[in-house]
Amino acid sequence: MKALVYEGPSSMNLREVDLPSLGTDEVLIRVERVGICGSELSGYLGHNSLRKPPLIMGHEFAGIVEQAGSTRFRRGDRVTANPLLSCGRCRACRTGAAQLCAERQLLGAHRPGAFAEYVAVAERNVYALEDHVSFEEGAFTEPFACAVHICKLLKPLPTDRLLIMGGGPIGLLALQAAKVYGLQHIVLIDINEQRLEIAKELGAVTATRLDTLRSEEKSMFDAAIDAVGMEITRQLCVESVRPGGRVVLTGLHEEKSSLPINMIIRSEIQLMGAFAYHSDDFETALQWISEGRVSLSPWTLLAPLETGGACFERLIQNPGNIAKILLTLDHEKGEAAP
Repeated sequence: MKALVYEGPSSMNLREVDLPSLGTDEVLIRVERVGICGSELSGYLGHNSLRKPPLIMGHEFAGIVEQAGSTRFRRGDRVTANPLLSCGRCRACRTGAAQLCAERQLLGAHRPGAFAEYVAVAERNVYALEDHVSFEEGAFTEPFACAVHICKLLKPLPTDRLLIMGGGPIGLLALQAAKVYGLQHIVLIDINEQRLEIAKELGAVTATRLDTLRSEEKSMFDAAIDAVGMEITRQLCVESVRPGGRVVLTGLHEEKSSLPINMIIRSEIQLMGAFAYHSDDFETALQWISEGRVSLSPWTLLAPLETGGACFERLIQNPGNIAKILLTLDHEKGEAAP
């Protein structure tokens, strides 16, 4: 089968590889759409220790069941899948935190992923798509599950004033998830003016810098989300929330940051990390997508799998007004990446 293989820093090539061999209780899925994640961009550049070449990345995907050993799925079923595999036995798994399982594995990092014609997935991680849900929407379930998990940790109230640092896919999806929770006052900060236009269309107040906002727009926030992962964005989140405010850190750009710890203590700021999601977050994300509550379709580019390397470069160099690129095996519907 064809697969896009990461072979070293800034090296991604189309290769012929063997079909995945199915393990017990696994499903073989013919990939139709697969998204490029920000963590894969850092992996492509050689900055992510989880992704070691040679590797088939790709964990945001939807497709068609090609082979299944269970009675729950049949050949031809349209599906998406939770790519985060856990043991199901440890305390974390049994108490609703499978994303913290010490034995967790991610498709596209620890196992071959979906930048290929076929991918093997544990049957328990596969979800059927309703007829009206497109493959594009199905591929968005995984990143939107991250946004759902962020908001679950944040426990937002409809009256909360929320700050989001970063207008990438997770920031934009967190914005939409917060809207589902009923939040009306959301400020999103990013240096990419075209990403800010997307956020504005989604209902956020936007700016390239916090200090350029009107005083009533930048008054103390109840909650903040850092979807970038730089020291400065983490610091701004902490410094921008009121005493007793909540901050969720989800961006992984920099490994270490200096934070005003005494301020966090004296103001009783709740500081939390958000990694991935639990299965209930994934199911919630799929339900909300099915209900039409979230969409990045107007700002999504489809491109053939063989242009994957060029797509990675575009997202790194100048994504413009593109929020997400989905690689497709359905070439006639694809569009070559500029």
